[in-house]
Amino acid sequence: MKFFHLNGGKPNWPLAILTLSAVVVAYSVIGQLPLIFALVSSGLMTSGFEPTVGDMAETLGYNTFLTYLIIPFIFGLAVIMLSVKFIFKRPVLGLFTTRTYLDLNRVLLSFMIWFGIMGFFLIISYYSGSPLEWNFKSDTFFSLLLISFFLIPLQTTCEEVLFRGFLMQLLGPTFKKAWISILLTGILFGVLHGANPEVQKIGNILLIYYVMTGVFLGVMAQMDEGLELSIGYHAANNIFAAIIVTNDWQAFQTDALFMDRSGPQFGWDSLLTLIILQPALLLLFSKIYGWKGWKEKLFSEPDIPEEEYIHSKVDHEEN
Repeated sequence: MKFFHLNGGKPNWPLAILTLSAVVVAYSVIGQLPLIFALVSSGLMTSGFEPTVGDMAETLGYNTFLTYLIIPFIFGLAVIMLSVKFIFKRPVLGLFTTRTYLDLNRVLLSFMIWFGIMGFFLIISYYSGSPLEWNFKSDTFFSLLLISFFLIPLQTTCEEVLFRGFLMQLLGPTFKKAWISILLTGILFGVLHGANPEVQKIGNILLIYYVMTGVFLGVMAQMDEGLELSIGYHAANNIFAAIIVTNDWQAFQTDALFMDRSGPQFGWDSLLTLIILQPALLLLFSKIYGWKGWKEKLFSEPDIPEEEYIHSKVDHEEN
């Protein structure tokens, strides 16, 4: 048995901390500059006034604001990949998968399945009387499509590479049990989403959804030994929220096809996703890809040959 790992098992924490610090600077400082300049130029950012997400989206334009939201993730993803290549001196592919190639068929299958499931339940909600309003705007929607399909996957891939790639590969060998790294990265995934406006509206109970989704994505990455399925799922989830149905209290405020007028709530759809749909997807992918050794992969101590340890002392000295 082997961990899903960056070709190794003994973390070099000084290099890891350096990389994570650079990611924070790239995301929180450099990546935010375009938005700050735009807000200053528009006159929205003035002394003593703190604009809301809605204020910024309406002032800058929904598509423009969405682009500014994604830019920091592009910087963050670039820093992680450059760090792996030039600091850890390892192939960038090792961040994504243990296979010899990035399996785009896996990405596409996961994307289509989850996008289709969300579409199915949207139809049910619409015809059952949910407060969904048709919101199609031809002057902005087609630009939104381009932004969503070309930029949002970069945002979601950044999160998957950071949590299910880089951090899981560090924490797994550190604690010698995959389930610990999956749980810790899931908690961190949830906590960092705590700043989202929807959490402020619904309450901390929404953090449970983020944490459990993070755990689900971690289990999927561990069992499939790659990020392709989690990348597809995450991209489908966020693109659906951008182009199909939106509301006026979430992070992504767009000119989507439907506007959801229901108030902020932790609804039946969230519970259904956590309790039934995500476990069902794990079983489905397990059947499709023949996952075996659940106990060994999730709970047993890894057996990784010393020569494979990307972060081992010997390997680090050789590089």
